[in-house]
Amino acid sequence: MTSRLYDSIEPNVINEEMLQKAVEEQGPQEEAGQLAKKEGINFRDVKELQLDFRNILKIDNLWQFVNLTKLQLDNNIIEKIEALESLVNLVWLDLSFNNIEVIEGLEALIKLQDLSLYNNRISKIENLDTLQDLQIFSIGNNNIHNLENMIYLRKFKNLRTLNLSGNPVCDNEQYSMFIAAYLPDLVYLDFRLLDDNMREMALIKYQYAIEEMKQGEAVALAKQEELDAAEKEVAYHRAAYVEYLNGPFLFDSMYAEDPEASKLMYLPGVPDLVEMYKTKFVAICENLFEYGLKQHERREEEVKLFYECLNEALAENQEQGAKIMQAFEEKNSGALDVIQSLSDTQVTELKLAEYNEEISKLSETLMTLEMQLVDQLEEVIKDFERNIADLVSIFIENEQGLMAQCRDLENHHHEKLLETAINTLEKIVKSEFEEDMPDDVRMLFVDKDTIVNAVNASHDIHLLKIDNREDEIITKANNWASALIEKVHKDEIHRNRSRVMEINQYIDHLQGDVDNLDILEPIPGF
Repeated sequence: MTSRLYDSIEPNVINEEMLQKAVEEQGPQEEAGQLAKKEGINFRDVKELQLDFRNILKIDNLWQFVNLTKLQLDNNIIEKIEALESLVNLVWLDLSFNNIEVIEGLEALIKLQDLSLYNNRISKIENLDTLQDLQIFSIGNNNIHNLENMIYLRKFKNLRTLNLSGNPVCDNEQYSMFIAAYLPDLVYLDFRLLDDNMREMALIKYQYAIEEMKQGEAVALAKQEELDAAEKEVAYHRAAYVEYLNGPFLFDSMYAEDPEASKLMYLPGVPDLVEMYKTKFVAICENLFEYGLKQHERREEEVKLFYECLNEALAENQEQGAKIMQAFEEKNSGALDVIQSLSDTQVTELKLAEYNEEISKLSETLMTLEMQLVDQLEEVIKDFERNIADLVSIFIENEQGLMAQCRDLENHHHEKLLETAINTLEKIVKSEFEEDMPDDVRMLFVDKDTIVNAVNASHDIHLLKIDNREDEIITKANNWASALIEKVHKDEIHRNRSRVMEINQYIDHLQGDVDNLDILEPIPGF
């Protein structure tokens, strides 16, 4: 439907030179703009960007524009929506008058409110699920034929303005009424207000179909909420390192990866033996699960308490610093004006020396206050680090104890199973075993080594599964503690550096005011 623009011009890809030029063109043109050009423009600071009418074929190199809120890419020859995933703050996007065939690549733009895909080659509205803030959607002059496709837009509860004019679907005589019925929150359709009369007629016409759809949506919503709740619960269990230990999951996984287990179940008494083993094994797993959740709560409480203490110390220090600076400013208010107005050189120099001394004392006081805070926080962080290490150590120690119980059960079960297997072999050798066996099971009893190897292989798989789960828990717990403490130390270093920089900048500002004083030179002869 759309003809390619600039047929005689070479297609472009968005590159650094094009972006720099576009930003400069759209920035301030006066003195501030010239200065920005000279010193260079940080793309991260750009909020709006116009790249229209530039014969762009491929979207690329926009990853630096992380704070962009408005992007114009209309009137180009773009064929694919791509490379926009870093523009997470985008609110307004214009891709009209291009050659796009598929709606895609917009998943990360969750803040998008206004989207124009007008005059492209799109045949289906899709892949917009994450754009729940969408309010204005223009997709006129495309190739959309299917009226049922409009039902997809019901999920966008904030959608108020929709433009579909120029699509084949608009030729359907039921078009406007269908839209009015299925999108009850829509205010404007194809630049016209949807009046109440149209809505009433539409609801009457599609009443039963919409009721049936609503029931289906309610069932789907309830199922999704159930899935979300289950996923949230598992995420919480995972944070405690005990996911899927509140049931037979670990036990079942041991047997799911054991090719010999199903064969050995044919041995007399083994099904009952396995069932008894499973009951005891699952009970230990559930104990570990409950213990893990309680320990997770203790760790979370310790973290919460630490940050409360940390923030309290920071707030107190900031308050003290603010009072010190306020006292300095109140004491020295107007001092520079007085110094500047003095005509006696000696008095001026004396006052300047006194004022500079005041600045030095202020700097020293603020730095001392900061060093006191550093020392205080160092002790707090050491205590926190020790507490976290103790909590993790205790958790791992008890977790290992419970896992050892699982291994003991497995070893005991293995002994019983091996005993049963050898007894069965003896009966087969003596022709005293009359029960039917599948051929692959009977093949295990050709000799003692074969059946013993099969039972041992099953045993090794079970132990490996237990060991791996134990190692996983230990690794995750230790990694969490290491990452947490590392972050605390890094945050404190960053805070300290920022604070020292703030103090220095404040002192430099005060010193700069002194340096900029216009001191009257003494007149010769006076």
